[in-house]
Amino acid sequence: MKIGILGGTFDPPHIGHLAIAEKAYKHLNLDRLWIMPTGNPNYKDREDITDKHIRAEMVKSAIKDMKDFEFSDFEMNRTGIIYTSDTLQLLKEKYPDDHFYFIVGGDSLENITRWYRPNIIFKLCTIVAFCRDDIANDNLKCLAKQLKVEYDADIIILNIPAIDISSSDIRDLCREGKEFKDFVNENTYNFIVDNKLYLN
Repeated sequence: MKIGILGGTFDPPHIGHLAIAEKAYKHLNLDRLWIMPTGNPNYKDREDITDKHIRAEMVKSAIKDMKDFEFSDFEMNRTGIIYTSDTLQLLKEKYPDDHFYFIVGGDSLENITRWYRPNIIFKLCTIVAFCRDDIANDNLKCLAKQLKVEYDADIIILNIPAIDISSSDIRDLCREGKEFKDFVNENTYNFIVDNKLYLN
């Protein structure tokens, strides 16, 4: 099977995450697309990351009406610092006959050689990188060619319209008592409001 993986803290999940997931699923003709919240990311220095169980429920709420997407607790259930290369190795051991497509933003692709064991990442999956404009697309295509030469990396570049929002922006709007309904789907909005998240 062709399985897409969209990881992240999802604190909270927003319309940009869902747009990327939908584009990858359709464009790559994936059999499954897993939304995989991380438990203890190695790249975040915030100490106030929302409890992983709450973030999991937000993801489940966000995708409950989307039959093509599945929630995965694979990373959440691991302990310690979580590295993408370790996750992919464990997934490949568990699903040896499946092919994984690891979905990232263009900025992540630019930094991926600084990730822990990038050679393992490139060996175990196809990287799907999203960019928001033609200039970034051209730059990422050049980078993808370099990584193919250096690591034999398989990289797919996809364009997506710019969505000018981030999870941190949404948290700030909540703290400031401002409206954020346009940036999350209805299920996520109701979950955040009902559970009084991000108020302080």
